[in-house]
Amino acid sequence: MTTGTGTGTGTGADTGTGAAADTAATTAGASPPTETERLLAEAVARGDDEGVLDILARGRLYVLVARLHADTPGYVPPLATLRDPLTGRRCVSVLTAGMLPPWHPEWVFRATTLTALARSWPYDERRLGVNLGTPYAATVDARTARRKAWPAAEERTGGVRRGRLLTDGTGPLYGPLAHGLALGAHLAVHNSLVWNRLGAAYIDYPTDISWLRSPWRVTHRAEYRQKLDSLLAGQLVGRAAESVLATRRTLARRLDRTPSLAEWSAGVTRSADRLDGSRADLTEAEALLRVVVAYEDRLRADGALAPDGRIDTLAAFDLGRAVNVVRMALGARYCDPAEAERAVLRIGEAARQAYGSWPEFSLGYGLARLIGFHDDEAGDPDAARLTYEETLAQHRVLTRDPASPYRNIPW
Repeated sequence: MTTGTGTGTGTGADTGTGAAADTAATTAGASPPTETERLLAEAVARGDDEGVLDILARGRLYVLVARLHADTPGYVPPLATLRDPLTGRRCVSVLTAGMLPPWHPEWVFRATTLTALARSWPYDERRLGVNLGTPYAATVDARTARRKAWPAAEERTGGVRRGRLLTDGTGPLYGPLAHGLALGAHLAVHNSLVWNRLGAAYIDYPTDISWLRSPWRVTHRAEYRQKLDSLLAGQLVGRAAESVLATRRTLARRLDRTPSLAEWSAGVTRSADRLDGSRADLTEAEALLRVVVAYEDRLRADGALAPDGRIDTLAAFDLGRAVNVVRMALGARYCDPAEAERAVLRIGEAARQAYGSWPEFSLGYGLARLIGFHDDEAGDPDAARLTYEETLAQHRVLTRDPASPYRNIPW
């Protein structure tokens, strides 16, 4: 394996695009965008070939693709190649997540892994070039015998792991845009994605399109805008559960204290009667009340919710997901960066009207997630336990990690 640091002077691409040169130009002399680039540069500097593979195996790698090719059914474009500016040798070119260039309407990215690259490797290429022409470059020997180590690195490291808080040091860290993007941090942590980026990809171009299609039922720009409006209006979070919480919230304002369980239950019954709800509606509301009480008790026992605390609204779930839908839509080219930024700012304003702090927002998101999975996992205690543990872990990372936006951005 040959590793080296690029000069940031730009490269000539065999594919005829300047996207990699743009990346090099914008990173020369800069700090590493993410931890991945920092660790990669350190491994290169100490000549740690196995360490380079381990770092690459733990993250997503990105391949540049013309959007026209990506949209052509059944067509698999060849891997892009570039000349290493240090050696002049041709390399199959990939980027780490922190090195993706700015959004472009006609150039997109496909995510890959070391194992996937090893399986589809062109027979006549002998080198993998990572972040060529940047301060975080590495070239990896890709001859047949050496490629056998790539899947082994993924097996050794576990590959891409969920539950990581990743920050782009070159992205927004403070201010209204950073605040809005941080509202989507639960899903970013869940999927181990950078939380503070509006850029070329969310996951990658095909996945962004696929995830918008299912479960969001968004296949074009107009549907995206309609879905965003629905999320901003809180129309997709569980209506029945939100109504149960609204009853307690109303009683709390009237009583100037949190109502007792008996008072809350009676209020839910009166609300159902006032709305001419069916017996089934009342039964559902009473069941949801018990679910809320059970989860709030668990959150209190685990120190996430104060002993006298309560969760007043589930709006955070729609707002947090809205940020990620915006980022997916940008990745799918259903909107442009300016439109995406305006949408994130709108979401931030809505969140500030619904909540008074980051912990309140995070608990609202977490409770909505737990309620959403509750019925599906009713007969599977292991799945229910895992969902609760994931939800609690996300809340703790975001409210306790010193690097979390929830610890650094004023509400």
